[in-house]
Amino acid sequence: MLDEGQYASITEMADAERLDRGYIGRLLQLTLLAPDIVEAVLDGRQPAEVALASLLKPFAAGWEQQGAL
Repeated sequence: MLDEGQYASITEMADAERLDRGYIGRLLQLTLLAPDIVEAVLDGRQPAEVALASLLKPFAAGWEQQGAL
């Protein structure tokens, strides 16, 4: 939506989707997850502690550091 130019900002997207701006921001952080973590989640192979609630908390930006956690 942002990448397609449909919305100019997170605030605009949050308003249009009737969601909290902070929540949208946390969801957008998920785009920074390492590909192997995304693949594991999509395949259902992630450890039990890797749930949406834990992924919405701040995490390392580097993919190698993410894997170490």
